[in-house]
Amino acid sequence: MSRRFRSSATLAIVLMLATARADAAADVAHISWKDLRPATQAVAEDANLPMIAAKLPDHGETLSLNLQDKTVQLSGYALPVDREGDLVYQFLLVPWTGACSHMPTPPPNQIVLVTPAHPYRMAEAYQPVSVTGVLKPGMEKSQLFILDGVLIVQSGYTVRKAEVADVDSVPDAVTLPVNSPWNFLNKKKN
Repeated sequence: MSRRFRSSATLAIVLMLATARADAAADVAHISWKDLRPATQAVAEDANLPMIAAKLPDHGETLSLNLQDKTVQLSGYALPVDREGDLVYQFLLVPWTGACSHMPTPPPNQIVLVTPAHPYRMAEAYQPVSVTGVLKPGMEKSQLFILDGVLIVQSGYTVRKAEVADVDSVPDAVTLPVNSPWNFLNKKKN
């Protein structure tokens, strides 16, 4: 095989891979938290608190199925479920800081159970991240170990083999009320 032919074949393979990656990136739906609940479900608010499952008629168990099996990208806050040191093997993606530990738990249709493709190195709980992967609706229960015991949290969606990336902020994050003890988690990174 001539050197020129090998170079041309290598270039063709590189171009095919680049095209495949571009096509895959084009197929990613960038979604927000409101896309995970049915359009008919209003946001329940009480005393400036974000949507709380107990305030919803269906307790937030009605899932949006229009994104089922689609590759999505969603930003939120990572709350470790399975970790060893700073390596996280599974986490809950939630729409606000402090959710599930001393703040109301979001409804299941506002919680995503994420299993990264590779262990994710997390510096702190509620670290803002972007998750990309195939969204699967379906109720899952996770056991969290929090400061004062164990909490069982139900999530409405899963993303397995997810690509996880740090982000500076979450575009559609729920803002906590001024008197929340968790406001220090809403700090801005410079």
